[in-house]
Amino acid sequence: MDLHISLDDRGDLAARIYRQILDAILDGRLPPGERVPPSRELAERLSVSRNTVASAYERLTAEGFLNGRAGAGTFVRDEPLTTRRPRNAPAGGIRPRRTWRHLDLLADEPGNPPPPFDLRVGTPDAALFPLETWRRLVSRELRPANLAAGSYSSPAGHSALREAIARYIGVSRAVRAEAEDIVVTQGAQQALDLIGRVLLEPGDIVAVEEPGYPPARRLFESQGARVVGVPVDAEGIDVAALPKAPLVYVTPSHQFPLGTPMSLSRRAALLAWAERNKAVIIEDDYDSEFRFSDRPLEPLQSLDRSGRVLYVGSFSKTLLPMLRVGFLVAPASLHQALHVAKQLTDWHGDMTTQGALARFINEGLLSRHIRKAAREYAARHEQILTTLESLPDLLQPIPSSAGLHLSARLSPHLNPTDVLTRARQTGVAVESLTPYCADTPQNGLVIGYGAIPTSKVPEALRRLTTTLHP
Repeated sequence: MDLHISLDDRGDLAARIYRQILDAILDGRLPPGERVPPSRELAERLSVSRNTVASAYERLTAEGFLNGRAGAGTFVRDEPLTTRRPRNAPAGGIRPRRTWRHLDLLADEPGNPPPPFDLRVGTPDAALFPLETWRRLVSRELRPANLAAGSYSSPAGHSALREAIARYIGVSRAVRAEAEDIVVTQGAQQALDLIGRVLLEPGDIVAVEEPGYPPARRLFESQGARVVGVPVDAEGIDVAALPKAPLVYVTPSHQFPLGTPMSLSRRAALLAWAERNKAVIIEDDYDSEFRFSDRPLEPLQSLDRSGRVLYVGSFSKTLLPMLRVGFLVAPASLHQALHVAKQLTDWHGDMTTQGALARFINEGLLSRHIRKAAREYAARHEQILTTLESLPDLLQPIPSSAGLHLSARLSPHLNPTDVLTRARQTGVAVESLTPYCADTPQNGLVIGYGAIPTSKVPEALRRLTTTLHP
């Protein structure tokens, strides 16, 4: 490892080398057992005499921070220090904009072990992912013939993936799009970010569903928009309650988090509202692939005749969140602006992953995976629904026929915070409906079944049921 040492200041050279190596050991930049450069090599790099470096090394060795090994070199002591000096950057006086001072991370920190019975929302079953097949496709993309050495790619994404997505959503969801209408993103969240930065002025109103998807609300707020929640009923967002806004965000195929689909009449009303008000609709079709009953309704995008719908999709729920691949379907009038915004954000995503995903779709492997996963999720959905229906005095399930979660209304005498606390004590992680409500709290639970094996669902439900009887 190269060791950075600065000799810009005045004073004894050996003392300065000693002090900077000691600092690196004390704050952990040089960990126990790390080999330091040979004295001759470091001396040449610093343009000082070898004796100067040797003097610093001898002092550190005498104090027990370094030790020499015959024929191997000089190393930091193997035993870790009992105390370590913090190496944080100076706090300084820099402050973020007011909006960012009150925003926290949405999820647990990575690395926290999952609970024994995980009924949280938004995570697919990693055990269903065809890892060996994916490894083969990624390896194929990493062959020299497939690598454009040293070059950047289009900010719109891998051309083969854009073509594959256009065909796939055209067949599976009746979305009308050509490859040039697709922008590949780092998940659906980046798609929303691009839309907001291209279309919103500070202070613009964005209408969102209430209850709804918190990351979308928070993202638009971070961009300086004024976010207004609009009530959702059994048919979807209440169009009559929409404010005059240039942008409205909806999840019509599987309302998040309630799970109900938007009725055809309500879809027509929303499209008419958008045309009258010259507004844009973001249609987030986040996990409609997993449908267990009922025929899917037409997407807003395919019903739209005035070019006012931006269609957003993601493979995070279909495959794995760690792949971070989503997409955006936009009319030609926004192509240039979206491409520039994407380029300014991260230039383009991971071309290896995108190329592998294109092959995954084109070889029919995505459709096969969805059929297999949908059977598993349907079994879990049915188990949970049957259990909830046996507890009508405690939980009333909200009708849902797709996705990786379902919601249920809690009996008024039950406090969701108390239920969640008791559930955690039994090893069950489940979510309250309250965090999805920005304006009017609703008493209920949101129960995910993507991350829990089918075999563990009965025990998870048994434990959850016991928490409803304090």
